[in-house]
Amino acid sequence: MHKTVLPDWAVARGQGYNAFPSLDPLSTALVVIDMQAAFVGEGEVFGNAHARDAIAPCNALATAMRQAGGTVIWMRQTTSDVPPLAMPQWQYDRSDPFVARAIAALRPEAASHDLDPAMAREAGDLVLDKYRYSAFSCPERALEKALRELRIETLVLTGTLTNVCVESTAREANMRGWKVIVVSDACAAVTDEEHNAALMNLRLNFADVRGSDEVLEMLSAEAPA
Repeated sequence: MHKTVLPDWAVARGQGYNAFPSLDPLSTALVVIDMQAAFVGEGEVFGNAHARDAIAPCNALATAMRQAGGTVIWMRQTTSDVPPLAMPQWQYDRSDPFVARAIAALRPEAASHDLDPAMAREAGDLVLDKYRYSAFSCPERALEKALRELRIETLVLTGTLTNVCVESTAREANMRGWKVIVVSDACAAVTDEEHNAALMNLRLNFADVRGSDEVLEMLSAEAPA
């Protein structure tokens, strides 16, 4: 499990921009980013023990969000050869065996592309594919359209990697006008250093950062009797 260290000065400075001590579940969406077999499973191309540590808090938040009347959205990183979804040719060296393996693992037809079997997906949840790091990089603006149609005001972000897809999504969501809460122990990077650097940047300018216990308490306070 990550050892999360968020400096007090960063929290204090960020309070003026993003401090969200309560939630209205009906206008809140939990967005779980890339908790796919490829990023979570042992022996998978991006398999990460920290991501496996994030399974339980992600699932607890998904259950609590549904019970409180909120929305649960699962994002899947996806590769394609069809423009404009395809990655630029210069971005990755496809002759590298690791890159080739990663591209294959994230194709829609690959078993590794789907959510890890341990994730608590339910039939009423949304599952959307993205083709770049940010969850807003969906075909036909699928995520943004869903959020607008559901009148979502706050995004609770979890998943992997903290410093790549989670951070990219949080920054873009903030710039598009959503309140953002990043759940520190429900996110995962490759190292503590990357995880904590991302959380500090987010807390300073783009998001509130809270532990899953805090967010679960916020949801419990608003859940219907």
